[in-house]
Amino acid sequence: MDIVILTALGVGGATLIGAILGFLFKNISHRFSDIVLSFAAGIMLAASVLGLILPSLEYGGKWGILVTVIGIFAGALSLNVIDRIVPHLHKMVGSDTENHPNSGLSKVLLFVTAIAIHNLPEGIAAGVGFGSGDTSQALLIAGGIALQNIPEGMVIIGPLLASGVSAKKTFIIAALTGVVEVIGTFIGFFAVSVSQVILPFALAFAGGTMLYVISDEMIPETHAHGSERGATYALLIGFCVMLISDVLLG
Repeated sequence: MDIVILTALGVGGATLIGAILGFLFKNISHRFSDIVLSFAAGIMLAASVLGLILPSLEYGGKWGILVTVIGIFAGALSLNVIDRIVPHLHKMVGSDTENHPNSGLSKVLLFVTAIAIHNLPEGIAAGVGFGSGDTSQALLIAGGIALQNIPEGMVIIGPLLASGVSAKKTFIIAALTGVVEVIGTFIGFFAVSVSQVILPFALAFAGGTMLYVISDEMIPETHAHGSERGATYALLIGFCVMLISDVLLG
């Protein structure tokens, strides 16, 4: 249980690290941010397949493939529903936010709310990973999610400050998005702890949410600023790093 608590704090704390970096380096280039985010996407892609989907097949028994496929689509559809409820992450903060700080504040807050909502299933994925009993694999999954949270925490800072929010309140808001991920981690862990019967579905569900985030959010974001080539290779490097780690720790 201690390792789960530390992991939850680490996953959520990564957002705070990103927020601090956002304060220190307010003019971080899109290219650098895209490459870091793509690297994290590669790790998350490998983690979702190796650490969540394949174990789901393993624990699913006779109906493993059916349970896994249903779980993957259930996870993806759940985030699709969320995207319909809140505005799409990459369409919420436009140039008008900087030109009209006060009028753009509500848009920025929607942006932050969307990040917080998307952090919940990521936290659940980190928590569910421990349900398989493979601590090293679970930590690798959580590490990929935490790495992705750093640039996410960074991008929250600039728009909030530009909208007239004080530095103190901006930091608190960024921290709250990390708290959501901590809550999600505990939800995922306790869900599979209460009933191992749901473990195969829960693993696939978490894997589906991660695949959705990678395809719908991370890859489009990293390919939107002219850094497609570097972002692609960064994703491949992240995937291979996770693959090598899995082999060495397996």
